[in-house]
Amino acid sequence: MAEIKDPENTILMELPGGTVTIELLPDVAPQHCARMKELAREGAYDNVCFHRVIDGFMAQTGDVANGNMEQDFNIGRAGTGGSPKPDLPAEFSKLPHARGTLGAARSQNPNSANSQFFINFTDNDFLNGQYTVYGRVIEGMEHVDAITRGEPPMNPDRMISVKVAADV
Repeated sequence: MAEIKDPENTILMELPGGTVTIELLPDVAPQHCARMKELAREGAYDNVCFHRVIDGFMAQTGDVANGNMEQDFNIGRAGTGGSPKPDLPAEFSKLPHARGTLGAARSQNPNSANSQFFINFTDNDFLNGQYTVYGRVIEGMEHVDAITRGEPPMNPDRMISVKVAADV
């Protein structure tokens, strides 16, 4: 079991295969970390699908507006929304998009991240300085590696629950 140093800044993501423990990096990207905790505490990420999963690249999820309803997923809406909260400004850093890091998904506008995020399957250095890194998987990466691939996947995996460790 991973040693949780800061329960307030640790996310426990329950996937079909098991728990993924994510260390948030509030010193690097405070607004993105605060948003993830806020949405987790609201239960907004629960049952949200991984709508874009590219082998050798990353798994994207977090469309709290469209990613938890089967009909939205089936007609291609998953991945097009965020949350009702305002978009976040970019919090770029020198941290690399290494295997297991969390990046903020966004549109072409660098200040358009909201609720969606991705977990890197591999080192994706070409993303460095272009997408906000705000967390890293510290345990359970094997469960991330097992997420069903596709754009979108035929039968997408879902985040069963996403909680702040301090609340568990």
